[in-house]
Amino acid sequence: MSGIHLKVGCCGFPVSKTKYYKEFSLVEINSTFYEYPKPSLLSKWKKEAPQNFEFTIKAHQNISHVYRFDLTPECIKALDLMVDACRTLNSKILLIQTPGSFKPNQTNLKKAQEFFKEAKKHKLTLVWETRGPEWLTEEAKDNLKSFFEKFGVVHCTDPFVASPIFVGEVAYFRLHGLGKKLYYYQYSEEELRKLLDILKKFNGKREIYVLFNNLAMFTDALRFQTLVKTGNVPSLTGCFGLESFKKIFEKTKFPVSKTKLIKMYGWKLFDLKPGKQVTLNSILEKIPDKTYSNLDVLVKEAKKFLDELD
Repeated sequence: MSGIHLKVGCCGFPVSKTKYYKEFSLVEINSTFYEYPKPSLLSKWKKEAPQNFEFTIKAHQNISHVYRFDLTPECIKALDLMVDACRTLNSKILLIQTPGSFKPNQTNLKKAQEFFKEAKKHKLTLVWETRGPEWLTEEAKDNLKSFFEKFGVVHCTDPFVASPIFVGEVAYFRLHGLGKKLYYYQYSEEELRKLLDILKKFNGKREIYVLFNNLAMFTDALRFQTLVKTGNVPSLTGCFGLESFKKIFEKTKFPVSKTKLIKMYGWKLFDLKPGKQVTLNSILEKIPDKTYSNLDVLVKEAKKFLDELD
């Protein structure tokens, strides 16, 4: 319905693979960032997945964080192992994410140039996610544009934070959340609609990958995928106002303190009314600072502040 070809999925499996495969046709394997996968395990994943299911792979941290693109024998070995993993899963995309400490200076750019020159020999689509504000300056963008174009490397960003410097036949986006604490975030309907509008700017003869990497990634990716297909965003809870607030805490173990409630649930959303969600913090921060013995007591206090949000 949106008139745009998007591939939507999550960074890792946030639910069982069986449940995940029923909803999505794409996943980014990021356990490969921490440890080298056994070929037998990758073969098992490939066999279990639906026929047209697609895997992308996040490169091991030895490449980006330990050797930092320096083409040592160890770095080349790490690259070869990642290429082997891609071959086993029929993955055409290899993502490399550098740390915020990897700055856009001439030394690092030269190492990156040599690395990607070597990596391109493997005929994969290479995606580079840069981290840190230094990469977003106009000077850095100017220096990087020709680099990305020359080597055909796709620049990965969080679309809410920055526009990529270069996309080719593939555009690749990762969403980490917009909260004060990375990953602790849930996207509202308004934000998901804004996301779709942003991505439409990249529409054309290319595949657009959208990978959610926040704590609510499964729910948010599913809601966004529904928006793309139908034009509608499903309700988070199936109810609104106080009933929606109450539903979030149905499985909470009481008694529980206000401090713990904020820590565990404050970043999450509830449905205030159709089309509008607000964070639980908007209520939890206002209730008395005490321990709540049961859900009814919590709801009674929350009710006093609910009308202020409408």
